[in-house]
Amino acid sequence: MNWIDIVTIMRDEWSIIGILILLLAGEILVDKKQLSMLIPIAIGLFVLHTAMSFIPGDKATLFGGMYRTNEMMHFMKAILNVAVLIILFQSYDWVKTTLLPNGMANAFYMLLFAVLSGMYFLISAGDFIMFFIGFELSTLPIAAMAAFQLKEMRSTEAGIKLVLLAGLASGIMLYGISLMYAVTGTLYFDGFLSAYYHEPLLVFGFILFLSGLAFKISLVPFHFWAPDVYEGAPIAITSLLSVVSKAASVFILMILLLTVFKDLSDAWKMVLYILAVLTMTIGNLFALRQTNMKRFLAFSSIAQAGFILLGILAGGAVGAATVIYFVLIYVFTNLGAFGVIQAIKDESGKEDMTDYTGLYRTNPKLSLVLVLALFSLAGIPPVAGFFGKFFLFSAAAGKGYYILLIIAVINVTISLYYYLLPIRAMLLRTSDTPIPTTKSGNMMRIGLLICVAGIMILGLYSPVYSFVLGLTQSWL
Repeated sequence: MNWIDIVTIMRDEWSIIGILILLLAGEILVDKKQLSMLIPIAIGLFVLHTAMSFIPGDKATLFGGMYRTNEMMHFMKAILNVAVLIILFQSYDWVKTTLLPNGMANAFYMLLFAVLSGMYFLISAGDFIMFFIGFELSTLPIAAMAAFQLKEMRSTEAGIKLVLLAGLASGIMLYGISLMYAVTGTLYFDGFLSAYYHEPLLVFGFILFLSGLAFKISLVPFHFWAPDVYEGAPIAITSLLSVVSKAASVFILMILLLTVFKDLSDAWKMVLYILAVLTMTIGNLFALRQTNMKRFLAFSSIAQAGFILLGILAGGAVGAATVIYFVLIYVFTNLGAFGVIQAIKDESGKEDMTDYTGLYRTNPKLSLVLVLALFSLAGIPPVAGFFGKFFLFSAAAGKGYYILLIIAVINVTISLYYYLLPIRAMLLRTSDTPIPTTKSGNMMRIGLLICVAGIMILGLYSPVYSFVLGLTQSWL
């Protein structure tokens, strides 16, 4: 390893340095009476890190092939950084008013940076050891953060459920990895030779491995944990699970299927086909019944994961580009919706859909942001979500998945109905006791403004997709 390699990995893993700085600041440098200074320190460090992540990076392989990176992986990490930065802005008031008095603000930021570091390891993994380290590091801290609302039983329940079910998923995945190792004799991705792909034991191990990743993406039937955990966890952590964790898992799933397991495509395409149909359909049908906004967006995110599988099934540079582009849109869209829910929850403590009746009359700006986000999730033009789904459907149609495409279009039609439910409540109905006017802080406004800008720019500025396509073409 030379100095260039060291600089490369430190550039990727700046979040680890951020953890050390926060640890020193919280325990030594900052006076106990001025712990509120930790919040701007953490956000400032991450703004710097996010800005650095957009500097083009070279292709590199480190630690004997255990860690690898290229321009496409750099861009994936930059997407995750933007998502986490938005979450930091949106959670500023909650951290200041809820976590800081309990002395948990610094722990929140350190755990958040640890999760992001695990996602970096996950995306850049060159073997199953690094992959599993990243998988665990990106999961276990979230379980701790899900239980941060100590006075609420449902928050504790969310943390316990996530720990237990994540442990089960990790065990299944690890067993699958051990079976694949037994067949191939290697843990390195580059060592998986096509000569082994006819072995039934390897196919079985791969299915177990895929099941673990399906849990993290909350694909049906591995989705049961998501609604309960989303509802019980603090909204900032729900945003992290719904957007950042899902995005990182989708990225590594796509990388593995299109490179390491490409010769197993006959097996995994059949599995993904079934998972896509089940995930889209069940996610949409259960979303129809929800009244809690966090459970509503939980099933919405499950359905969106089913749409993402269309791009992975399409494969090739075009399919990969549509997945990355859709995830980028999903980041701004979902965080925009969760940001509005966070702002209202912080002020009024309400998160039920019926509480949003007449919201436009007291909070017109927040209502418009939520309407824009829901339009994007539904795929209504000209916002970004329409183009994200259009490219996914075009990629699937290009590979002849016409029946799957018809099912997807039917599901989009179903989703139009339930996405319009909160819009109808906010805009067309009145309430005798509406949510009072919410005075959001500056940080929350910045976070929501970034989301709105992302939704509009990605919908109206098509060269972004061309840039992503160029990255995937150079990768594959």
